[in-house]
Amino acid sequence: MTDTLDLLRDLIRRESVTPNDAGCLDLLAHRLTPLGFVDERLNFGDTENIWLRRGTEKPLFVFLGHTDVVPVGALNLWESPPFEPTIRDGNLYGRGAADMKGGIACFFTAVARFVANHPNHAGSIAIMLTSDEEGAGINGVVKVVEILENRGDKIDWCLVGEPSSDKKIGDVIRVGRRGSLCANLTIHGIQGHVAYPELADNPIHKITPALNDLISEVWDNGNEFFPATSLQISNFNSGMGAENVIPANANVQFNLRFSTELTAEIIKQRTAEILNRHGLNYDIVWRLSGNPFLTSNGALIDAAHSAIKKVTNFETLDDTGGGTSDGRFIAPTGAEVIELGALNISIHKVNEHIGVADLEILSQIYEQMLIDLLATK
Repeated sequence: MTDTLDLLRDLIRRESVTPNDAGCLDLLAHRLTPLGFVDERLNFGDTENIWLRRGTEKPLFVFLGHTDVVPVGALNLWESPPFEPTIRDGNLYGRGAADMKGGIACFFTAVARFVANHPNHAGSIAIMLTSDEEGAGINGVVKVVEILENRGDKIDWCLVGEPSSDKKIGDVIRVGRRGSLCANLTIHGIQGHVAYPELADNPIHKITPALNDLISEVWDNGNEFFPATSLQISNFNSGMGAENVIPANANVQFNLRFSTELTAEIIKQRTAEILNRHGLNYDIVWRLSGNPFLTSNGALIDAAHSAIKKVTNFETLDDTGGGTSDGRFIAPTGAEVIELGALNISIHKVNEHIGVADLEILSQIYEQMLIDLLATK
């Protein structure tokens, strides 16, 4: 039973459904403060955040993660209790095993070994954790970064421990993410009887051609790092459930995952042009979840490739797929940001799991990256 596995089991037992930390941060802080890490709590509202830092010099290497997990769903579908870590067939099962308590456990054991072997390492090491990544995310990393920026704590390299791997640990690293822009669109019509359409104005009929234009719009063609931008409708609601009433309003929610070829403002402008072309009476509320970011080269990517090769003996693939992560709050500061973590095959599912052997591989990769970047002054 390895130290990494022991730590992960302790973390899974804590029912830290977002935004509840359930004592995870206290458990983790107690492991690193004896090694010279300063424990700083930066809590906002119901969200707990921690900034653990060793050293004051540059460059600053940061591990970024979250202790919160998504709800477990239907308990009867779990083969073992979701908050009782259970090993079966070489895998450790439990909510958060892959997303992302497994990555956190690997952070901490890698850092502990590195500091023990290199007590006078170059630069500084920090770990930033939040209890609200899976939820609204408004009181987590975004606010911690604001504090760090205001006091001049500049991050040079940030490794996000989100589950990035596909078939085996380290086969894929995320070097960027698409932006995410959400829209809540309400089209106003006039309610009436279906037998007298001339006395009403059907908002469903009015919005349908415009939606077709939004869907078929070529927003961009992507680039060498990102696929073409995609607009996806996620919800459409209208009517009162009566089959003989023309509704007064229709509501549509859609999302655009956009590349670095676009900005949120350009998307909003082009959307308004399409809607106005159809003469709609509408209101639209936008929410920017995050802008696209890209780390196309630099010491952090080089160190990741080198460490993965040394530990696993295979080459990794740079990728920008998937959803968003808290890395979107770090990248605008000028830091190099990548995501490297567990396999993502079981995340947010029932019977979430991580390979027991994968834990040691991932921890060794993290340690090797620290060696390559900070072992000597």
